[in-house]
Amino acid sequence: MGQRFLTERLQGFGTTIFAEMTSLAAATGAVNLGQGFPDTDGPDEVLSAAASAVGRDSGFNQYPPGIGIASLRQAIVEHQERFYGLRFEPDSEVLVTAGATEAIAASLLALLGPGDEVIVFEPLYDSYAACIAMAGAQRRTIVLRAPDYSFDPAELSACVNNRTRVILLNTPHNPTGKVFTVAELGAIAAVAIEHDLVVISDEVYEHLVFDGPHIPIATLPGMGERTVTISSGGKTFSVTGWKIGWACAPAALVSAVRTVKQFLTYVNGGPFQPAIATGLRLPDSYFARYTADMAVKRALICEGLSDAGFKVHPPQGTFFVTVDIRPLGFDDGEVFCRSLPDRCGVVGIPSVVFYDDKAEGRPLVRFAFCKRPEVLAEAVTRLRRLAS
Repeated sequence: MGQRFLTERLQGFGTTIFAEMTSLAAATGAVNLGQGFPDTDGPDEVLSAAASAVGRDSGFNQYPPGIGIASLRQAIVEHQERFYGLRFEPDSEVLVTAGATEAIAASLLALLGPGDEVIVFEPLYDSYAACIAMAGAQRRTIVLRAPDYSFDPAELSACVNNRTRVILLNTPHNPTGKVFTVAELGAIAAVAIEHDLVVISDEVYEHLVFDGPHIPIATLPGMGERTVTISSGGKTFSVTGWKIGWACAPAALVSAVRTVKQFLTYVNGGPFQPAIATGLRLPDSYFARYTADMAVKRALICEGLSDAGFKVHPPQGTFFVTVDIRPLGFDDGEVFCRSLPDRCGVVGIPSVVFYDDKAEGRPLVRFAFCKRPEVLAEAVTRLRRLAS
């Protein structure tokens, strides 16, 4: 009975659409701009460090410590201070996880219980809804509306009640590419402080911000003690299959998250942990080149989508772009995406899977542009057939 109940609670989340669209891409020979993973590997220094760590007698092929190896935890601490001026203690305030996804799951399961509520901004990454459901909690959504994806602070305040425990934040934001402004972060912080809430901040695209800086909410006054900051190496170093993430927070919050995490994966990715530590210590020039390279790809895909007749909402961050399909005479993104591989040989993701408010997401489609320039150029060429 319990298993059936949980299965029913998890039905309707968007994960299956990603597998379905990837299968469609394979079956039709379409260019897959659906799932957000790069089609090239990361920097040689990081790959070489992993290869060395896999070597015989390296010491990294058995269980790593439950909190993550010391060199990676120290590298995470150095990274947070180097880029944001945030200071953490590596032995009690940093936890290495199986990607950011596990860090999010463990945080939500640790901090929420049956009947609790969490405020989340919509559209939302599908694992958020699933993890909230697994915790037996309820989500209350604040809709970010195109084209600027702003929100009303009064609406945020009105969502809080005596069952609210957490605000779940994602900036830079998947799927919209929105980067929350200082004013918006300040409004979120004010509500969290007033009502003594914890903020779980998913910042996996922290090094993919094109318009202005990425500002962790933990840097705002009064927020360091109530924020769990989450990130990972998968996006930043183009090694999404390694699944090395982390959570940084005050010791009491990390202890709570770790208590749950040990019963999820326990540990993972021993040889990849020193490699991600190497990546986090790369010079500033690497991070600047990475962002600049993705900015070129953003320009290429946005121009091509506009030429194809879409209304484009250029992203401020991430490697996703959202388009409105109504100028092309369509109003149902799911139907459109299912037909697109046969129509012109490209795969996208219907944004409606990220929304509770289906009417809001219905005419929107998300494309990933973390692909080689020649792949994006081919996708753009194919998509332009829609305008002919």
